[in-house]
Order: sequence, then structure tokens, then C-alpha cells
Amino acid sequence: MKKCAPFLLLLLLPAFAAGQYMAFPPTGNQSSFDGGVGMTWIDNQAYYSINLQPDIALGKVGIGLNVNLLYNTSSGKFYSQDWENRRTGKTDWLRIIRYVRYGIKGDPVYGRVGALDVERIGHGFILNFYNNQIAYEDRKTGLSFDVDGGLAGFESMTNSLERLGVVGGRLYVRPLWNSEIPILKRLAFGATMARDTDPDSRRSTKDGVSVWGADVELPLLKSSALTTMVYADHAQIVDYGSGQTLGLRTDLNTLWGFLGLSFNVERRFMGKEFVAPYFGPFYEMLRHTTLNEVRDYFSLIGGDPAGIPAGLAAAPSDTLISQNHLLSMLSESRNAWYGALDLNFFKLIHTVGSFQKVDKFGNSGTLHLGAGLSPNIPVLSVEAAYDKRGIGTFKDIRTLDARSVARVGVGYKMKPYLMLYMDYIWNFVWDEGLQAYKPQERIQPRVAFRFPFEV
Repeated sequence: MKKCAPFLLLLLLPAFAAGQYMAFPPTGNQSSFDGGVGMTWIDNQAYYSINLQPDIALGKVGIGLNVNLLYNTSSGKFYSQDWENRRTGKTDWLRIIRYVRYGIKGDPVYGRVGALDVERIGHGFILNFYNNQIAYEDRKTGLSFDVDGGLAGFESMTNSLERLGVVGGRLYVRPLWNSEIPILKRLAFGATMARDTDPDSRRSTKDGVSVWGADVELPLLKSSALTTMVYADHAQIVDYGSGQTLGLRTDLNTLWGFLGLSFNVERRFMGKEFVAPYFGPFYEMLRHTTLNEVRDYFSLIGGDPAGIPAGLAAAPSDTLISQNHLLSMLSESRNAWYGALDLNFFKLIHTVGSFQKVDKFGNSGTLHLGAGLSPNIPVLSVEAAYDKRGIGTFKDIRTLDARSVARVGVGYKMKPYLMLYMDYIWNFVWDEGLQAYKPQERIQPRVAFRFPFEV
């Protein structure tokens, strides 16, 4: 299963939307009450499962909840790790909230509380596809809040409202917004700051890391059917290195809005002791993990083990460190290509994908894929997600390991309100004995129901 799950996912759809992200969130007054009963296998241990997931939509406001109970008949106990805070040992009731949102990303006002699966700031050079759910049993309740006032605006996020660990924001201004110049009125200048205040989750230590950046974007063409812009970014990891990127983005909206296509391509120039994006899809795990895990990550993207600081060079491989402790491994400048695609086909299939490859390093590929089918499609329901680093060949894509995160959910609709559903989840869990993250496999077949209603 570990080798075939991503391959089956690739056969189902060409590209994927991220994590628990809903490709087609409820809109208007259309809401639904979802649930199911079945079995769950966690690393070959069986549990009975009861799941309730109501989604309530009130115009631009949406609320999604998640109550997932797992009962082990052998021990006679519920699986408490899904609800306990690893640091405090107390029940974390905020995990019931999947999301509370206002609007969608790109609206003049957008807000979301809960799961942040594909969080991005600006063009994604500093923070891109951030996932605060990568460790399911240690998932966090985050916040994303954006305001676009035309002349100026901002984007902001935090991975956790409880601790405000990773915090990021971007301010931007369009100085010619009130002019009559069609293209230059959307010329924008931005400034970004993102910081991990506490990578090891201990307030007594001073191990924070910050990244700041500046950017400019200029639309070349703006119409109802086609928008094209060029942009450039500069970023600096405080006390370490810097990098730049040049990019082109095109948004195509044709056939009366039924076909949406966005793609962008970037040339990235990464200096010594610099990685882009610093806050990527695996950061929740890499921010504080073993020496071996971080060393493996940087080795794949051009890092030299000879650059490991003397104090860590002879340390045991399970020594706990933060990602910035090994930035010195990136002792040479590197260039990379990055491309991304977002396709909404006739409002029935929504797919996204991105890939980055560092020049001259064969196993440096980093992939993000995701997709979802519209609830309006009869018979079949599909949601899928996949992130993978260390890609050199197609074989690497179809293998699940410590460099992968995946979720595939497939349902057969027996009735409009009743379906057979299967979830396959591959993510990470904190192992107290190893004091490190390790992969965890979940298989969740169930009989599911969905009752739509209007509020």
C-alpha cells in the first residue's frame, strides 16, 4: 500500500488540491450534515469509528466541524491521541473546529480559522503551501486573515492561535491605483515578514528565526478573460543568506467562467544559507526534529554535510534541532525552476499542482498535488492530496516514506445522501520514545451519509 497509494491517486486525477482542503467549499445557503460509521486501522491496529462533519454556509460565512471518535474493542478505550494536546496532556476542544471562514482567498476581505492546508503569503517565495495539519495527532488551529482595499492591503497568518508559533504577514500598496492608467494602476510593491517564534515549543529557549522580503508585481494584461503579470521577490533569512526570484503568472477565465486556468513559472536564485520557501509544506515537522531528518532535507537540495556546524557534526543522529541549525550546509549558491498550475474545469473538477527542481541535484524535486470533484457529480466522490520531497524519478513519486504526506478519499454514492467511503491517510505522528516524528498510516472505510439543507 505504501508504494501504490500515490500511484493510484495519480491514476484517478492528474493533479490534486491540498491536505484536508475543500476544493468546493459550501457557498450561499447550501449546507450539509455529513457523518459515517465504520472501521479505522492505524498502523494495523483496528478501531470502530464514528464521524460527524457538519458544514454550514451562511452567504460568505462558512463553518465546518469535525467529531471523530475511535474505539478500540481490545482495550475498551477511545483513541485519545486525536484529542489530547501532546505538550499539556489535556483535551484540545479546538480540534473540533475544522474551519470557520469568511469569503475565499482573493476576496476583498477573507478570513479563516482552523486547518490551514495550503497557506500562502504573497507569491509564496517565503511561505508557500504551509500545512498546520501535517501531524494529525498534533494538528493546530490556525488563522488566516487578508484585506485588499485596492490602494493597499495586507495578508496575515499564524499556524496556531494557542501559541502563535509561526506568524507571517505581507503589506502591499498600489501607488497608482486611483489613476486612469489601465495597467500601471495595479502595479504593487509589497513587504513580507515571517517568523517562527518558538521552533522547539519551549518558551525558555531563544531559538526563533525570521525571514523578511520585498516584492514588486506588474500586470502586463488585464481583461475579463485573461490576466498576465510579472513579479520579482527578494528574501533574507535573518543572520543567514538571501535569495531572489523572477516569475510570470497567467490567469485564464473563459467560457463564461466555467473554465479557469492559472499557471506561473519562476526562476529562483538561492544564495548560500538560503532555502525557498523557508516555511514550506513540511515545515511543521522540520521546525523541530532530528538531526538526521534536517540533514536529509538539505542534502537533497544541494547541502554539503561538510558544512554542518562543529557542535553538531559528531552529535547522534536523533539529536533534536531546528531547521535553521543546518542552514550552513547550504554553502554554495543554487538556482531552481518552479512551476505551478491551478485548473477549475467546468466547476466540476478542481486541480492544483506545483513542482520545484534545483539545478544539478537529481533528487531535489519537491512536488505538491491536489484535487477534488464537485459534490454535484453523481455516483463518485473524490478528494485527494499529496506532498513529496526528494524526487528524482517517477519511482520516488509513487513511494510513500518519511518524505511524503498523502490523503485520498474516494466515495461511491449509493443514494444522493448515502455512500460507501474510503479514506487513506499517510502523515506523521510524534513518537515520545524516539522523541521524533514518524510516519503513520490510516485506513478508514465507512458508510457515510450527507444531508444537504439550507439555512
